[in-house]
Amino acid sequence: MNSDCVDLIYADPPFNKKKQFTAPIGSSAEGAGFKDYFNMNDVKEHWIHQLREENMRLHGLLQGVAAMHRNQYNYAYLIYMGMRIIECHRVLKDTGSFYLHCDHTMSHYLKLVLDIIFGEKNFRNEIVWFYPSMSRAIKHFPRKHDTIFFYTKSNDYVLNADAVREPYDEKTVKRYETPVVFPGGYVAKKNPKGRMPYSVWQIPPVRNVSKENTGYPTQKPLKLLRRIISASSNKGDLVLDPFCGCATACVGAQMLERKWVGIDVSELAWKLVQERMRKEVPVELQDNNPTFRVDVPQLTRAHPQYSKYVYVISCGAYPGKYKVGHATDPIKRLSSYQTSSLTRDYEIVFSVKTEYYAEIEARIHMDFNADHEWVTGDLQKIIAKIEYYLANPEALRESNEKDPG
Repeated sequence: MNSDCVDLIYADPPFNKKKQFTAPIGSSAEGAGFKDYFNMNDVKEHWIHQLREENMRLHGLLQGVAAMHRNQYNYAYLIYMGMRIIECHRVLKDTGSFYLHCDHTMSHYLKLVLDIIFGEKNFRNEIVWFYPSMSRAIKHFPRKHDTIFFYTKSNDYVLNADAVREPYDEKTVKRYETPVVFPGGYVAKKNPKGRMPYSVWQIPPVRNVSKENTGYPTQKPLKLLRRIISASSNKGDLVLDPFCGCATACVGAQMLERKWVGIDVSELAWKLVQERMRKEVPVELQDNNPTFRVDVPQLTRAHPQYSKYVYVISCGAYPGKYKVGHATDPIKRLSSYQTSSLTRDYEIVFSVKTEYYAEIEARIHMDFNADHEWVTGDLQKIIAKIEYYLANPEALRESNEKDPG
């Protein structure tokens, strides 16, 4: 996606609860599911190097997390999330807002990651979503809330207070029936549209009997998403949900006349958003038929994307294998490999600077036999393929069946 193009991001990622979620058989979301556990197999090697080169504060934090735990589950999860939050920050407008939904499992770590990427001064709220229900807990206080961190990129952001005000409770109404005059002559008045919600939001969860229920295992209520979208965007704005699941944020955005993009690892999300649009969205808003795609969208360059180097690094200890990745400074990347190697026989055999660095890296890993950052193949063919994509960026969108050779 282009940089600086999104007005509001709501992210409801995996929580690192170390279990598998699946939708029940017979539900609308049957077949949907995701693993909510992480290890180093979920981490690309060049992510770690990129963090070391370009975000030393975050890299230092994550190294501290790695040192705290015998296993690497939390470390792997935070690298996975850190890279995605960095990208969310990149595509968000300077006037945009970012909401990250999490729970007690990793919220304390994620707050630190967000402070580094967005800046502590851009933290706005820790919102508690409270959803009381029956519980069998007997050895701890029942866990009935999630945490939503609210950040912006600057002090110039949207907050539509009047769109989310709530009615006053009966006690407050009675208290202010007669104007209250404080010392100094200040007169306390009520806003006739109601009060701003406090940072604790009591909103019922999606239950099995709810008309909203799709069966998706971590579905969030539409009321929750409508409040966030109403508060932090305007009609016509672009809303992004990078972990859209059963597409509640997309449905809410459509209802409120926003443009939207949903991203998910499962194509079933597309089926669910279509089904929910037909059932839940008013007829007059269904003329805008959403587009579905599984390819990598071409950047329009309306908002200039910074360039990086695509590099090919060889290692004498691994003949026929090459590290293909991207970096702001390939010399620093090489140095980081040399530092971690006993033989120190890594060598840059090719590098080129391009704005299509991410797309080219992804295509090389698709076109050749890739294992994380390592690519197995003939060096000259790998370089020739990179040069082909540099000269023909439109080919980055072609399928592997249309291999340029």
